[in-house]
Amino acid sequence: MRWISKSFLASALLLSGAGLVQAEMIATTATDLTVYSGPGQDYPAVGVATRGSTGALDGCLESESWCRIDVNGMRGWVFAQELMVDYNGAPVVVQERRSELSVPVVSYEQTGSVAADPAPGDELLGKVGEIAPPPEVLTYIDRTPMNTVTYDGDVVVGATLPGDMVLTQVPDYQYSYVRINDRPMLVDPQSRRIVYVYE
Repeated sequence: MRWISKSFLASALLLSGAGLVQAEMIATTATDLTVYSGPGQDYPAVGVATRGSTGALDGCLESESWCRIDVNGMRGWVFAQELMVDYNGAPVVVQERRSELSVPVVSYEQTGSVAADPAPGDELLGKVGEIAPPPEVLTYIDRTPMNTVTYDGDVVVGATLPGDMVLTQVPDYQYSYVRINDRPMLVDPQSRRIVYVYE
């Protein structure tokens, strides 16, 4: 029989929210990745976890691909596609095996002051709208023209673009860009949310 301490069992119950878990879930970073203070690249960066770093995975948002982790002395949020865990003796990507791994579900409300699913005009979208891209980004956009996309949906900060819309990577910058209805705008490539619209 494998004995588990009462304190560990209590923390396990809090993390899982549904019954017992056998052990703390340990994840390994698949690449050098930025740890953010919230579930999205629009939040301030806490630091960088180098490839191969191991940390305790608290869990992931239910309907999104962001997970909360303690790694290299940092506690924050990373993209589930960049985390690996051991499953039946082999490393697997968290994002691809969430159901088999029984990854605990967490919410951003547990570590911050805004909800994981914001409504238009709430605090999260306000933070996104405060992004001030450096001048070099606009210079790159001007020098790298792309065809404009005609789109009938919302093209405002915080709107999510469809998955088949092609985004262009901006070198040495965390956001991509796209030209919609002849207006260039910056987009978070992971959530596909518009974070800045050039006037």
